[in-house]
Formats: sequence, structure tokens, C-alpha cells
Amino acid sequence: MNQLSDILAGCKRNDRKCQKELYYHFYPAMFSLCRKFFQDEHEIQTALNNGMMKVFKNIGQYDDAKGDFFNWIYTIVRNTCLTLIRNRKPEMTVEIKEHMEGILLYDPFASAEWDEIFHALDKLAPATRAICSLFYLENFSIKEICTEMNIKEGTVKWHLNESRNRLREIVTKSQNK
Repeated sequence: MNQLSDILAGCKRNDRKCQKELYYHFYPAMFSLCRKFFQDEHEIQTALNNGMMKVFKNIGQYDDAKGDFFNWIYTIVRNTCLTLIRNRKPEMTVEIKEHMEGILLYDPFASAEWDEIFHALDKLAPATRAICSLFYLENFSIKEICTEMNIKEGTVKWHLNESRNRLREIVTKSQNK
């Protein structure tokens, strides 16, 4: 059973073998996606498994005429990560002042490799990590992040500023070694 269309047809019939094959086919990409948002292995697996359960539950709604299956599954798993983050108790809400908006120009991941990115993300607090990932790695706008995470624009900007400051420290330390 090698063709994706055969696997999807089996998943629509709730064929466990096809579901397992689909899960392991997309596991590396979806694990990397969840890794952008969570450091803890348990949280990564929880997000991935919850996302894949939603995929299996809603696979009948997938329409290949509307887009690529990978994009569909990616969106479901990413949204599952965001839901898990949103459902946590808020760690902190701080607003950035308007005079600090110039700070938003620095891109900490401009020339980094994935292993460096994951290492750096591991050093950030969970909410800051999620917002940083959405903005720099998923290309969400600040307004989209506000909507997805149900937080104020100033809080998003504060987390972006915090992530850049922390990442600057991390990069400086690693370059001085």
C-alpha cells in the first residue's frame, strides 16, 4: 500500500493499518511542526497524537480539489498545537509600548539551521516560544497571532521582543564558545 490515495481511502473506511501507515508517513514532518511549539517530548507527542486523531476523525471532509493533503494535515496539527497552548493558564500578559515597535525588525532565525533553531527555541518560555514560532517560522502576522491565541496585540509584541532578546543572548553565547 504505497499510494497516498489508497491509504486515504483506507483511512476513510477506518482501516487501522492504513491509519498507522498514514501516521508514520507524516510523522517526521508533523513531529518537527510540534517541536516548534513545545520542548517537552510528552507535549510534542500529545500535540501530534491529538492532531492525528482529528485528522482521522475528519478525513472524510478532505477534498483534494481544494488543496494538497499535506497542507490540510499540517493545518490541523498546527491548530491542535495552538489549542493546547491556548488552553494553558496564561503565564504572563505584558504589553509593549508603541515606542518599542522598532525592535520588531530583527529576525533571529534569518540564517539559522533547524538544529540551531530548535536549540534556541528550547531556551524560551512556552508562550514566547509559540508566538516566536508562529511569527518567524509559520509567517503569521501579529494580528493573526492575536486571533489564534486570543491575546492582545501588545502582548504578542512583548513576546516577540522577549524572544529576540533571549535569542540574541543565546546566539552571542554560542558564537563566543
